[in-house]
Amino acid sequence: MLSSFCIKRPIFATVLSILIVLAGLVAMRVLPLSQYPNITPPTITISTQYEGANAQTLARTVAAPIEDQLSGIEGLIYYTTSIRANGEVRIQCVFDVGTDPNYAMLEINNRVRTAERRLPDVVRQNGVNVRKRSEEVLMMVAYTSPDGSYSPTELADYALLNVVDYLKRLPGIGDVSVFGNVQSAMRIWMDPLRMGQLGVTTQDIENAVNDKNMERGAGQIGGAPVIDSQQLYYTSKTPGQLLTPDEFGAIVLRADDNGSIVRLRDVANVEIGKRSYETVNVFNGKPSITLAVYLQTGANAVAAADLVKAELDRISAEYPKDKVAHEITDDTTIFVEASLHEVLKTLGEAGILVLIVVFLFLQNWRTTLIPMLAVPVSLIGTMAGLWLLGFSLNTLTLFALTLAIGIVVDDAIVVLENVERLMRYEHLSAFDAAVKAMKEVAGALVAIVLVLSAVFVPVAFLGGIAGELYRQFAVTVAVSVALSGFVALTLTPALCAILLKNEKPSTNRFFQAFNAGLSHFTFGYLQLVKLALRFRYFSAIILVAVIAGCWYLIQITPTSFVPSEDQGIVRMSMTLPEGASFNRTESETEKVRKEIEAEIPGLVSVLVMTGFDTQGSDIRPNTATFVLRLDDWEKRTETAFDVRRKLQEIANRSADSVSVTSLPAPIRGLGSSSGFSGYILARGNDNVELLQQVTNDFMDALAQRPELTSLRTFLRAEAPILQVSLDEVKAMQLGVSSADVYDSLSSFFAGNYINDFTRNGRIYRVIMQADKEYRMTPESFNKCWVRSSTTGEMVSLGSLLTIKRTTGADSLARMNGYMASQFMGAAVQGVSSGDAIKIVEQTADEVLPDGYSIEWTGQAWHEKRIGSSSSTAFIFGLVIVFLILAALYERWSLPIAVMLAVPFAVLGALVSLWIRSAPNDIYFQIGLLVLIGLTAKNAILIVEFAVQKMQEGMNPFDAALEAAHLRLRPILMTSLAFVLGVMPLVFATGAGAQARHSMGTGVFGGMIAATFIATIFVPVFFTWLAKNKKYK
Repeated sequence: MLSSFCIKRPIFATVLSILIVLAGLVAMRVLPLSQYPNITPPTITISTQYEGANAQTLARTVAAPIEDQLSGIEGLIYYTTSIRANGEVRIQCVFDVGTDPNYAMLEINNRVRTAERRLPDVVRQNGVNVRKRSEEVLMMVAYTSPDGSYSPTELADYALLNVVDYLKRLPGIGDVSVFGNVQSAMRIWMDPLRMGQLGVTTQDIENAVNDKNMERGAGQIGGAPVIDSQQLYYTSKTPGQLLTPDEFGAIVLRADDNGSIVRLRDVANVEIGKRSYETVNVFNGKPSITLAVYLQTGANAVAAADLVKAELDRISAEYPKDKVAHEITDDTTIFVEASLHEVLKTLGEAGILVLIVVFLFLQNWRTTLIPMLAVPVSLIGTMAGLWLLGFSLNTLTLFALTLAIGIVVDDAIVVLENVERLMRYEHLSAFDAAVKAMKEVAGALVAIVLVLSAVFVPVAFLGGIAGELYRQFAVTVAVSVALSGFVALTLTPALCAILLKNEKPSTNRFFQAFNAGLSHFTFGYLQLVKLALRFRYFSAIILVAVIAGCWYLIQITPTSFVPSEDQGIVRMSMTLPEGASFNRTESETEKVRKEIEAEIPGLVSVLVMTGFDTQGSDIRPNTATFVLRLDDWEKRTETAFDVRRKLQEIANRSADSVSVTSLPAPIRGLGSSSGFSGYILARGNDNVELLQQVTNDFMDALAQRPELTSLRTFLRAEAPILQVSLDEVKAMQLGVSSADVYDSLSSFFAGNYINDFTRNGRIYRVIMQADKEYRMTPESFNKCWVRSSTTGEMVSLGSLLTIKRTTGADSLARMNGYMASQFMGAAVQGVSSGDAIKIVEQTADEVLPDGYSIEWTGQAWHEKRIGSSSSTAFIFGLVIVFLILAALYERWSLPIAVMLAVPFAVLGALVSLWIRSAPNDIYFQIGLLVLIGLTAKNAILIVEFAVQKMQEGMNPFDAALEAAHLRLRPILMTSLAFVLGVMPLVFATGAGAQARHSMGTGVFGGMIAATFIATIFVPVFFTWLAKNKKYK
């Protein structure tokens, strides 16, 4: 037997444990850190642009051809399409957890290339990009010029030249982009009136620029094959691309026979301006630009963020002094690191509390050392297991280690307590007591290890996010428990044989008082056990009541996925009335920004992105996004939830805008904010106005529910629109084609990307557009001209066009190929996300007409899917425990005595949730699995000894009573060690406290019930099932 061998060879046993610790220490150095395991669904983003096209045109000509190709891709769970007001189309394809992102990208890329031939020429020229990244930003970096010498455009150029490429090359980074495309471009600001006078069209300008701004080769002089007398070789060089506004302005558009020349500068103003004027960023009151750093699908966020910060530190040493500076504004990995630090602190606190409990019971430092040695061996050794399995040190694995502290001492305590009992009452030597004790408890130890490990085995096969979260926790506990069992069978008995001595009872008054109290408690406990054994039918009634109580509490306890956390970031999306100009939005954001800085304390920075809506992922002149970064958790008194409420109050005071505040999503990659998000799908109907009406009715109904807050929809079908109609008959009579008319309109009023020029090794765009004074009113159409193909005369567009004022959608959304309207919201404080989802679904059933339905995205989609996973895991856990015990006892009935203790623990866990008004989320459900194992462990200790006593000839009643008496002390010691070990989770503060509360509360309450209530009834259950049985 292994234990006997190790008792005789203690150095051998010690060496085994040292090797386990060394393996764990090596693994600890290379284990990656992350908030969660890799549970973010792989996301592939398709993006392209069609400047000047309206939303309906983009939907029909760009989105639909690509979407047609996406059906049937393996692992694709849904895709959403965002059609922006600036002509940009983004399709986000979300795959199931576990899909290889490289396969997903390859498959999407092949489908897009198939669809490309059906896309407009302009779109093909701009290119269709396929990126292996999500829309969720890893971090945002604001660049400012401290002395004001650099404009935002110059800052953008500097960042593109000196920063962006370096960051893109870092491992784990999917993309880096400048928000709003504020980098330089060669802008050709056309004067339509002057063009009309000189007979120049937009097509003339485009053709001339394409002709002159071009790299061409002129070959070589003296190139092979050559004549015999050739002595020299020359390479010919042409002027190539143009570089300066003056060079572009000098382009000849027309040279007449009479010697008159029309150059570009005669009909346009040429300058280096911005590529886009649709957004403006202000950081702490200063003009700025913002770099968005995106995480590559499947990469480790903390590791990638650390690399970005290190690279920025390196690059910043080369910034022009006082001219360029950066600051990271939206970095959720700060929360991850702070949260993990807090969990590690909790781990240490739990270890100290467990040490105190063990010392309190054992009352001797030498004796206390034996079980406490099991903690570092098991926990550090678990690191090697995590490394071998490819896991990371994340919230789940660290929670598992925190709970494991109280579990891994159990086995050693069971061995130690039995050795001490034999030494005290049978007067055996330490060596003999260790040998005999291992014969008595080895079977129970193996049963406990098997049960605690096996209870987690089924969850390793669950799919999706739930399966991965369960798996990380389960495997960590299973590995640590298996190691603790190994230590209890090897090192612990060896140390007992060496270190334990027959000592007199302690004369310390405190310990004497504690022992007296424990004796009184034991006596009272035995009286309760006798009472329960005497009134066994009444015990049955209590059991039925407990099961009924569990069922009732499960029904009324609200459900959730994961709790919202204070991540130190608060965001706000602002919307002004449809048709509001960019200038009006800018003045509104400046007013609100000043109020925020004056009224909200504890702010590190305030970033305002005017023209960009991060929640709706749209660029529109009447929107803005605020990003508030808060002080470190220990430096402020207000939580992010408090700041969010204050921010909403400030926003609500504005009569000119509507704002919605939000917190970052608890799990990165599952939406842009916490709460729920989904789409109303119009099946078989593309009427945007009707979808808008249905959406408004739905949102009005949701607004009546006090349980919901931060409700928002993104469909706007009432944006002011000018319907431009061409008189085709008149146009044909005048020799003007439809293509000339619409191409001219696009070039004048939307801007036309002609080609590129190179400066400082970077490629920039050349863009033509009418100067601003010619684009301000509907009458501007009358100032634009086209040329007749029959007469060569200039024709005013105003004479060919009919302008009608109307309303419609300037941006659209689609989901799975259907026209859709996105909505978002959140549950108010105290209402779970599960209840919020149910309310939305009930409202949809009542309000939405036929042909309309809702589909969830992000966190809500996974929360709906996860619903049955927890009950499946719980049931399988019970089944596995039962089967293992049946195999150990070679009986089908006896394991039921162990299993009947579980409802008491579940009731205790649910009552503790109810007292704290906490939801039943995934952390609580994982904790329930731990409770199954630990409750079964306590019951096994009683049942195992009762079986041994019946083998010695006792009747079931006396055997059960004796087992309860003998096992109470180790049960109390191990259970209290566990209960105190989880107390730091129950009363946690700081970053990530909500998750620790959720995990700790249920386990704390359940273990108290399992220890002080279930143990009274386990002897009764044993007598029910062991009566009149013979054990050999």
